[in-house]
Amino acid sequence: VQLQASGGGLVQAGDSVRLSCAASGRTSSNYGIGWFRQAPGKEREFVASISRNGVITSYSASVKGRFTISKDGAKNTVYLQMNSLKPEDTAVYYCAADARWTPYTVARGTNEYALWGQGTQVTVSS
Repeated sequence: VQLQASGGGLVQAGDSVRLSCAASGRTSSNYGIGWFRQAPGKEREFVASISRNGVITSYSASVKGRFTISKDGAKNTVYLQMNSLKPEDTAVYYCAADARWTPYTVARGTNEYALWGQGTQVTVSS
């Protein structure tokens, strides 16, 4: 399977952006999906995760209440809706997938994901 992330861009603080992660090759229901981000000079950090069956989600404390992860099985796509964006949300955002989880598992570590897509840049100006 290949992952294609898209939807980034330059926005102002307080704006909303929706990122997409399209999975080709196999259905997204076979994978748990996570979003991570990496700002310049910083380590890649967990943002959000959704279980294989789309029922369970998990968020980092810094985005909880502002970001929403969701899965559209018919489109094999996972979305990250980002609201009330802040300058500190500026980063390259990556989606990742793994088929080894149980259906209700979510994962927060980069080493828990076997597949990674290319990143999409999100820049939030103040």
